[in-house]
Amino acid sequence: QVQLVESGGGLVQAGGSLRLSCAASGLTVSRVTMGWFRRAPGKEREYVSGINWSGVITDYADSVKGRFTISRDNAKNTVYLQMNSLKPEDTAVYYCAAKFIIGATIPRGNEYNYWGQGTQVTVSS
Repeated sequence: QVQLVESGGGLVQAGGSLRLSCAASGLTVSRVTMGWFRRAPGKEREYVSGINWSGVITDYADSVKGRFTISRDNAKNTVYLQMNSLKPEDTAVYYCAAKFIIGATIPRGNEYNYWGQGTQVTVSS
């Protein structure tokens, strides 16, 4: 049974930082493509970042490029999202997702196989 459990969300002031974690069980993060998505109040879920199965290729939405960094720890079977220079518009529930895909492509849509329950990030101005 696959489980993705996010943690690390919270309340932070604008300009601050948070690191989100996505602990996986039932799959190996080094063998799948992992993505981070978010859903702000009243908006649709949107893609934030992804890392391909090899860990060599990463991808970011324009809105977070240069501020967020995705990484993973194979030993801990965990993927991280380091978020710096946070803005109030980053306020959302953040979800991690996993897709069984091999290659350089990192999907940005809803075609991921597994999703976590989400962690709330609130950025105050």
